[in-house]
Amino acid sequence: MALFVCKKSETQTISENIKWIRPVNEKSPAVWGIRNGIVFGLWPYDIENPVKEKEGGPRGLIRVGYEFKGHIDMINFIAVEPVVNGEMEFSEISPSRVDGKWGKLMWASDSSNSGRYYPAAISRGVITHPDARHPDVEQLSLYVFMEQFLNGAHPYLKISIRSDNPEELCFEILNEENSAPMQRCALTATMGNYSRLRLLYLKNKVIKAGELYNGFDGIDFIEKKIYPLNELLRDKNDDYIVLAETNESFASLSSWPQQEVYYARWSWRYRPFFKLTQYWKKEKLQADTSLSVRVNGRAKYWSGGSANKNVYIDIPGGVAFENFEMREKYYSGQKFYFGLTRKTPADIVPQVAGMNKP
Repeated sequence: MALFVCKKSETQTISENIKWIRPVNEKSPAVWGIRNGIVFGLWPYDIENPVKEKEGGPRGLIRVGYEFKGHIDMINFIAVEPVVNGEMEFSEISPSRVDGKWGKLMWASDSSNSGRYYPAAISRGVITHPDARHPDVEQLSLYVFMEQFLNGAHPYLKISIRSDNPEELCFEILNEENSAPMQRCALTATMGNYSRLRLLYLKNKVIKAGELYNGFDGIDFIEKKIYPLNELLRDKNDDYIVLAETNESFASLSSWPQQEVYYARWSWRYRPFFKLTQYWKKEKLQADTSLSVRVNGRAKYWSGGSANKNVYIDIPGGVAFENFEMREKYYSGQKFYFGLTRKTPADIVPQVAGMNKP
């Protein structure tokens, strides 16, 4: 199926009066977002430079980035991980039913009618006014569909951004009628080690990757425990929230080892000129008692699943959190919020200011 090409300016044009980043037409790259805030997109497009000649990483993942002063930086991927009969499947490595390659095909729509796969935008997103008390507030929403998983799960998502909260994505998880019953359908941020996330903020404590995974130097993931509902922070609205950030200064985070092996892997170098806090949030009134937080760690950057340790490079500064997610028993319409913000954790939840950090 042919890809359609358009100029970068067509995809990311924002007028002085309209703050949204939206595709111009159905042939435009699949990239949506808001100025000075969060941006998301679908394969095959790189949200930093959405043209067909440069694929934006693997299939089966939602790209999430941040726009600031006219430039978009890619920050993380969101994967979909449904569980059926105790079997979890991973959207980025599950083989496609179309061509057998890794990664579920994903596509967008303005409505809950899934239609069929199409490689460009199709949907510009729908603008609504969600708050009658504040009619100037706008919300951009669209649906993201995907192939049915091999375990029978067939979820789809409604993704929204509000203009009064431009650093946050709302994910509503739904399912097609032909879906097998899902015990859970986790959305996981899969690339925490790009931002070298090492501090995880819970209620009354900070989990430090270097201490949690002390001594780990393998090429795989490492995982220790899941943090239940009673260990989660509450924000100013009393909603459940978990925050993650790097333990490095910006000068350290933006540096890159001056070694030949690292020059060949420069795409892992942190490119934004500011630090970002990442978080997951769950509204208190929607939360199930099964709500929990899960992280795992890596000591070396992902290298395509190779078993050869020599093709991996160490993450500068040591082991960092990689997957970062909230989990909950599945029910149709459940919502999770993922944020990328230039605010510090203490700006978001003041009580963390006194917590012990390195």
